[in-house]
Amino acid sequence: MNAITSAPAAQTVHVPLGERAYDILIGPGLIVRAGSEIASRLKGRKAAVITDENVAPLYLDALVASLDEAGIASAAVVLPAGEKTKSFEHLMTACDKVLEARVERNDCVIALGGGVIGDLSGFAAGIIRRGVRFVQVPTSLLAQVDSSVGGKTGINSRHGKNLIGVFHQPDLVLADTDVLNTLSEREFRAGYAEVAKYGLIDKPDFFAWLEANWKAVFTGGAARIEAIATSCQAKADVVVADERENGQRALLNLGHTFGHALEAATAYDSRRLVHGEGVSIGMVLAHEFSARMNLASPDDARRVERHLQAVGLPTRMAEIPGELPPAEVLMDAIAQDKKVKGGKLTFILTRGIGQSFVADDVPASEVISFLREKHP
Repeated sequence: MNAITSAPAAQTVHVPLGERAYDILIGPGLIVRAGSEIASRLKGRKAAVITDENVAPLYLDALVASLDEAGIASAAVVLPAGEKTKSFEHLMTACDKVLEARVERNDCVIALGGGVIGDLSGFAAGIIRRGVRFVQVPTSLLAQVDSSVGGKTGINSRHGKNLIGVFHQPDLVLADTDVLNTLSEREFRAGYAEVAKYGLIDKPDFFAWLEANWKAVFTGGAARIEAIATSCQAKADVVVADERENGQRALLNLGHTFGHALEAATAYDSRRLVHGEGVSIGMVLAHEFSARMNLASPDDARRVERHLQAVGLPTRMAEIPGELPPAEVLMDAIAQDKKVKGGKLTFILTRGIGQSFVADDVPASEVISFLREKHP
């Protein structure tokens, strides 16, 4: 990739899924334009905005004003913030409030928030009246480059993360890059882990570009928009090729099998670990495990670790505050993870930077031995 020399006002990534095709708009000032962008694409003139207690004071009024100006009546549903909101209890609250607002099939549910709100809102939109229109307005970097794109929705179970949900594609994604300026450094870094993931999957040139330009991505402007657009295009390409994760879409889970197990081990306590941090540690573990299996060079794992450390992300289980359960408990979480098929462990492994692949039959004995070795 070339160095960025000028700042585009916005970029558009199109997701060509036939009748369910949609655009991802990426750039500054999109929340204040949301009403006109939605009105130009959807027939309905009602919306239920689902958000959380952290995001609502920052952006809800601006979004509602934009909807009003476009002639779209709206009702707001404000839920608690945090991973524990992805529950049946809060899903039912959201569904009841959306139905109370008399949102019909041509109307829309708007998710205003990070990945938790996007996942829960999309699930609600997918099951209310057997499916209503859905718009994503992601307010975290992680949500802009990952969870807002592709139609995977859901809530958590005591058995694991995202095990209950549906595929329900959005009708529009508005990734307003201005809102990222209000994120804490920790939240932005956590989202950056998903950006780096796209380079590690199959875009080694993008990963090299990130190694050279990550400080500019953190600063904002053109480099940030470019990184988000490249990430969204990468995800869109995979989603179009394998919408329901029957094959290559599983590559998007690089680092997630280990990462989800670590999240479960910390009881989804964001004080100890947030999703992107789990993915960061998981991607290093995936590269190290690949080296252990003689699939890739240990130098690649060290390169991944160096870059993630440079941006301030954790790369080792020992960096997670507090005690972790034994390796056997982590193994149980991995075995429950949705990347298991027919009882066989499925991991995303790698043959090098940007050479990830789906490994469908990873020996459990090798995984448990590796976990014991890496456990703090």
